[in-house]
Amino acid sequence: MRTPSETSLWTDGKFFTRSPESCARELVGAHFHWHGCTGRIVETEAYSAVDDPACHTWRRPSSRRYIESHEAGDAYVYLNYGTHWLFNILVKGAESSGFVLIRAIEPVEGIEIMRLRRPGISDKMLGAGPGRLTRALGISGTDHGSRFLETPACGIRLAQPASVVTGLRIGISQGVDFPWRFGDPSSRSLSRKF
Repeated sequence: MRTPSETSLWTDGKFFTRSPESCARELVGAHFHWHGCTGRIVETEAYSAVDDPACHTWRRPSSRRYIESHEAGDAYVYLNYGTHWLFNILVKGAESSGFVLIRAIEPVEGIEIMRLRRPGISDKMLGAGPGRLTRALGISGTDHGSRFLETPACGIRLAQPASVVTGLRIGISQGVDFPWRFGDPSSRSLSRKF
C-alpha cells in the first residue's frame, strides 16, 4: 500500500502523456508493483500507433479504438500466439501515441509467490521475458483495460539505473529496424542480451 510520503515517486497517467520511446526508456529501473509482488523493470520496448508495422494499430482496428477510448497509463494486455499474456501500457503523447511493452523484470518482493507460479525456475529467470513476467506476477487478460495505476496494490515507482542501453526490438517480424528496445545492460534478467 502506498504511503502519502511515497505518492510523489509513483507514476500516474501524466507520466504516459509523452512519446512511447521516452516512456519506455525512463521506465527502465523503475519498480513495477502488482498485487503483492514487485519487480525492477530491466527491459522495455516502445511501439508507435502511427507508421510502426509492429504495433497492433497497424492491422487491428480494435487497438486504434482502444487508444481513442482509454486513458494514458491504462493496461493493454493481450494473448501472444495463444500462449503468453503480454503487458503493455498505453501512451498518449501530444505528438505520438502507442504502447510500452514491459519485456523483463528482476524479482524484488513477493518472490515466493512468483516461484509458486513458475516452479523450478531460477530467480533470475522468473521475469526474464514478457510472457514469463506476466505469469510470475499473475497478470492475465482480465487485466486488459485496467487503470492499474489508480489501484493501491499496483503501480510503478520511478528509479533510474546507472545506464540504459538501446537496441533493436526483438520477437517481431516487421518494424525490426526501430531502435526502441531499452534495458539495463548489467541485469541478469534480460530476455536477451543487448
